[in-house]
Amino acid sequence: MRVTVKGKNVDVTDALQRYAQKKVERLGRYFHNIKEAVVTQSVQRNWHIVEVTLEGDGILLRGEERSDNVYAAIDQVVDKLEKQIKRYKGKLIARARHEEPPKERIAIAPEAEMPEEVMEIARTKRFTLKPMSPEEAAAQMELLNHEFYVFLNADTDLVSVIYKRQDGNYGLIEPEV
Repeated sequence: MRVTVKGKNVDVTDALQRYAQKKVERLGRYFHNIKEAVVTQSVQRNWHIVEVTLEGDGILLRGEERSDNVYAAIDQVVDKLEKQIKRYKGKLIARARHEEPPKERIAIAPEAEMPEEVMEIARTKRFTLKPMSPEEAAAQMELLNHEFYVFLNADTDLVSVIYKRQDGNYGLIEPEV
């Protein structure tokens, strides 16, 4: 696994880099094909913020923690990612034990009305779309602890969005062509 440790407006010392690398490499025992791990450290108002992104085995994991001590923040984010990985692996094992595929509980969201005021785009993100089923996208969304997830639906070859509804179910948004 390639571990990259970088700092945003912070100098990363060799000791800090070795510590972060040692802790993140520990996660490799759960997935054998983790290609890359990126550890980003920053400081905001005396808080040390550590963000770790793991990519491999067809998944993308992300965790972020903040603490007044950078070493504690690294420990906390690695523990958080370890819990996410264990939860994900548990779901994979449970799914494999069932003989019939799980029933889809995906609802389509009603169209939302746009507000009258002009909204400003504060941030743009770019990412690679990977073909996957809606169930895999829901699992990936849960791993990232996000409210929605954009993916390439392997069944329809269309870009789709899966999101978490307030009632706890999932919603799927698909374009009409």
